[in-house]
Amino acid sequence: MSAFVKTVCLAQKLCAANPVVARQAIRSMAGWNKDYKPGPYPQTEKERLAAAKKYYLLPEEYKPYADDGLGYGDYPKLGYGLGVEAKDSYYPWDYPEHKRNQHEPISADHDLYSEDRWSQAEPPRYSNAYYFACFLGVMSGCLALYYWLDDKKMYRPVAAKQYPSPGVKHYTFEK
Repeated sequence: MSAFVKTVCLAQKLCAANPVVARQAIRSMAGWNKDYKPGPYPQTEKERLAAAKKYYLLPEEYKPYADDGLGYGDYPKLGYGLGVEAKDSYYPWDYPEHKRNQHEPISADHDLYSEDRWSQAEPPRYSNAYYFACFLGVMSGCLALYYWLDDKKMYRPVAAKQYPSPGVKHYTFEK
């Protein structure tokens, strides 16, 4: 706790000595900058080409979100794509912790596709009807075996229990 208090005291002294340090520290701690904020929805073809260049996309690839008041502005509508865990872990990514490269556009819902979230990976190998038919086949086979082998009981083979007969000495304690 004393280390934390000393750090806070040092920060206060630095800020009192030079107020520019405080403003710069606040700016750098924001976690985003003005370049991350989407611009206004492109109205003309020139604005559309400028927005495509801003997001490092070809003009034919760039499709902005609809201007419906949700605030996406000129941000490109990229679709859903693959989740992060579906990407190759051994590729030399520029940002390996996020598995993305420099200037790679990301979806507006990127927070849904990180490695600790739900992912829309590749489609399943078989249809749900096939999985259901396999389940019914296995369960039907188990049920058929149960009824077919019901009268054939299996148990551990043991000898008959040996009880003492009346009038027979089995052991004595005499010498």
